[in-house]
Amino acid sequence: QVQLVESGGGVVQAGDSLRLSCAASGGTFSTYSMGWFRQAPGKEREFAAAITWVNRNTYYADSVKGRFTISRDNAKKTVYLQMNSLMPEDTAVYYCARFRGGQLRKTDDYDSWGQGTQVTVSS
Repeated sequence: QVQLVESGGGVVQAGDSLRLSCAASGGTFSTYSMGWFRQAPGKEREFAAAITWVNRNTYYADSVKGRFTISRDNAKKTVYLQMNSLMPEDTAVYYCARFRGGQLRKTDDYDSWGQGTQVTVSS
């Protein structure tokens, strides 16, 4: 099994930027696609972004497209989420996860999860 630890969250003003990191240890990483999900209070966990192992193709939810950028550094076993032009509706706990197969946008198709990092955006 792989352990995932997110970091980089915080409290920011609307329009600001944050860079989230997810460090992996204790298992394989480089051969897996990775994703970022987020969960706001009272809402279901939703897909934010994903990056594949092959070719590092990226996928984004419509709500973050054009503002967020996902990337990975396999040598460091780390995946990143650059978050620009943050809005109050981006407020949520952000989780990184390892893909197990299926559909990259589906929460149930990931087999390892971090504990999350809080992102709060004030207006």
